[in-house]
Amino acid sequence: MKNFLALLCSAILALAFGACSDDDSFTSSPSHLLTFSQDTVKLDTVFSKVPTTTKTFWVYNKSGDGIRCSNIRLANGNQTGFRVNVDGTYLGASSGYQINDLEIRKNDSIRVFVELTSPANNQEKPTLLQDDLLFSLESGVQQKVNLRAFTWDAEMHTDWVITEDMTIDSSTPIIIYGGLTVAEGATLTITGETTLYFHADAPLDVYGRLVVQGTPDKNVVLRGDRIDHMFDYLPYDNVSGQWPGIHFYEQSYENELNFADIHSARDAIVCDSSDVSRLKLALYNSVVHNNEGHGLKSVHSVVDVRNTQITNALGDCVNVCGGVCMLQHCTIGQFYPFSANSGVALRFGNVNDQGVFPLYDFQCVNTLVTGYAEDVIMGESDETAPYTFKFDHSVLRTPAIDDTEHIIGVTWENPEKTDSVGTKHFALIDTENLRYDFQLDSVSIAIGKANKEMVIEYDRLGVKRDDEPDVGCYEYVKPE
Repeated sequence: MKNFLALLCSAILALAFGACSDDDSFTSSPSHLLTFSQDTVKLDTVFSKVPTTTKTFWVYNKSGDGIRCSNIRLANGNQTGFRVNVDGTYLGASSGYQINDLEIRKNDSIRVFVELTSPANNQEKPTLLQDDLLFSLESGVQQKVNLRAFTWDAEMHTDWVITEDMTIDSSTPIIIYGGLTVAEGATLTITGETTLYFHADAPLDVYGRLVVQGTPDKNVVLRGDRIDHMFDYLPYDNVSGQWPGIHFYEQSYENELNFADIHSARDAIVCDSSDVSRLKLALYNSVVHNNEGHGLKSVHSVVDVRNTQITNALGDCVNVCGGVCMLQHCTIGQFYPFSANSGVALRFGNVNDQGVFPLYDFQCVNTLVTGYAEDVIMGESDETAPYTFKFDHSVLRTPAIDDTEHIIGVTWENPEKTDSVGTKHFALIDTENLRYDFQLDSVSIAIGKANKEMVIEYDRLGVKRDDEPDVGCYEYVKPE
């Protein structure tokens, strides 16, 4: 028995040493190569001088023998701004921007991390920047993975305060860190094809006056500063809550936003309680879309909203408490995709959690208000304060109300009918890929239902309305 055990132990040890010997064998044959999880690492379009997020890829050895990399390095050294970590070793100054004598045993793998802070390219448009990560094998074979990104020069500001009248008209991206503040007494005017990119900590706080003047073809864009992707199909720009939004404080009046595109904020537009004898905000021909709080929140203010799309909010798309509000030829749609507990499309009244605020005049004219829920409109009133409202020739997704004093020519959506689903109004509602087009579809019941005496001649896109004008901010155009 002892002899049998001894022989058994000897056999096991022999097998173990044999296995170790096989594992430790390395080849110098040119036919034995590494395999990469991807041969190109793309970092999307990035702003120059701004560090990117980290991308990773795997290097596999499936050759059947161990492979030694005599050298791993960036082809252009440290000149392009790419930063690489290979299997825990950073290719930086301390390593001479390279790694020598790295072993990858058979059936093993290593992970590579890639980041980029690109230098300025001194070009107006994004420019391709690329480098190769070179793997020089002991056999003399050289393999590579291409690293690439389009880099875009941007103007950057931190805690930017506007203390006197100023106009911004720029085709160069402008990135805001910390916040942009318009001081009391100052007017900031933003025109042309300007796009302001706000970092996650950067609100637009208005104590003075803000004027935005875009065009139907080139809206002024206010958005977050992430221009990369969360997933291959999902840009961060399509994700709500990327920046705080615009806040008009008590002392701010006569603000004008015309052809503005405001999206993916937390509370996109907030109007603080103020003197209701003065206009707080004129919001015309604009888009307010995909926000993590409210789209438009107005407390005891005078707001005039025309030809504007306000859609998809975790809070309410439009929340009006007190003051004066006109919604004329607007499209308000609540199809927020990230939560089943989102707010309504339209909430109006004279009371909220801050107190009671007289609603002197609320009018909803030629406006489409719809969404997923059976009832997307909420009115909240307190008997101690004025509560004055009117709906005129609008399409409303809410149970019908028999009130000829406040309801005129309204078309009611019937949620019980399958052909009355709110999504059927629009050209595209794709919640899976987060793609939306709120222009009217041919089957929408909003077509031809507007009050002709209250028509705005051109729609949000500059299309002239016909003799039978449509409800909402977009006039239906029959495809040619």
